[in-house]
Amino acid sequence: MSTPRTTTKTTTSTSRPPVKAPSTTAQASLYQQLRAHLAVLKLTDAAEHLPAVLDAATAEGLTVTAALERLLGIEVAATEARRLASRLRFACLPTPATLEDFDYDAQPDVDPRLIADLATGRYLESATNVLMIGSPGVGKTHLAVGLARKAAETGYRTYVTTAADLAARCHRAAIEGRWATTMRFYAGPTLLVIDELGYLPLPAEGASALFQVIAQRYTKTSTIVTTNRPITSWGEVLGDTTVAAALLDRLLHRSVVLDIGGDSYRLRDHHARTHTLRAAATHV
Repeated sequence: MSTPRTTTKTTTSTSRPPVKAPSTTAQASLYQQLRAHLAVLKLTDAAEHLPAVLDAATAEGLTVTAALERLLGIEVAATEARRLASRLRFACLPTPATLEDFDYDAQPDVDPRLIADLATGRYLESATNVLMIGSPGVGKTHLAVGLARKAAETGYRTYVTTAADLAARCHRAAIEGRWATTMRFYAGPTLLVIDELGYLPLPAEGASALFQVIAQRYTKTSTIVTTNRPITSWGEVLGDTTVAAALLDRLLHRSVVLDIGGDSYRLRDHHARTHTLRAAATHV
């Protein structure tokens, strides 16, 4: 009598076996190790937000990839914020002026489309200069500082100074034997703003220093210059027509020129306040 053959059927399951969750002690150990790794890598913001991200991952059912992206996104945002703060400190912006605050209605000579194009920073990529000419109080410094702020926010190294301060700093550098270091400093920023050229007379060495700064930046980086004097009188401003011609040749070779007319903002505000006070006094 033959013995019936027993056939064993093997069933293959496609579902993964459940993973045993680590013990509380193991979880705590892993958490501390992760915090330590983040600290070694100097990812301080990621380490600080790690508990919140882990809680969110559990509550929202995030994948490991999504949780990591969220954690590292926090670190990247914090790093970019610190870098921006550093660029703004270096820029030495003299006022909190922004392009968004500029009153185009009060200054019709300024084309909003041109300023919007400059705000993109494209002129910095081609080392294009910007020259703003106009009487005191028409908004030149406001626009220059606003463009400097935009450049810093975009990621460019920026520095703002006045023509008088630049000349004085270069003069001290020459006396103290730091001329080459100072020239390298002014050559470094992607955007250098030189405000108020022509407001104060420049000594001969100041005009020479200004020329050398412009010359070493020529075709490499962008410079914004604001002035209350027309180009035709720069020989008088710099005290040397030859230096003025050479400086303008380099400054204007690749440039955008804004000739801003109109009344002074400060005088207009003064007249408005005076009118208000007189009107109020009349009704007393």
